[in-house]
Amino acid sequence: MEQHKGSCLCGKVSIIVNGALSDADACHCYQCRKWSGHFLVSTETERNEVVIEGEEHVKWFESSERARRGFCENCGSALFFDPLDKNKHSWTGICMGLFDTQNEVKLSHHIFVSEKGEYYNITDGLPQNQT
Repeated sequence: MEQHKGSCLCGKVSIIVNGALSDADACHCYQCRKWSGHFLVSTETERNEVVIEGEEHVKWFESSERARRGFCENCGSALFFDPLDKNKHSWTGICMGLFDTQNEVKLSHHIFVSEKGEYYNITDGLPQNQT
């Protein structure tokens, strides 16, 4: 069974994913840029495959009527992008920067490039979705 480990910057929150990770996407939307300080690269996995140690240090911000974002209350590390409709979505998004272990995840595409910052260009040749 695949297993992937990671943690926030201060180490108060750590995760173990017992299962596969999806290819990553790079989100350039306004909210992800504000939340992460640049664009956000994340992977998805089934919510029930994620074990969170130090969950009491995870704080949640409902950034829209569709999703919430989890971060470490101590160091501020961006951790999770989680859909609110649990009946419709069984996955959670995990920020790629959390992982301490090597994995085979590759960036597959860019989303919300219509909202990207003007200070950088996307030149990697991967598909770019406007929304």
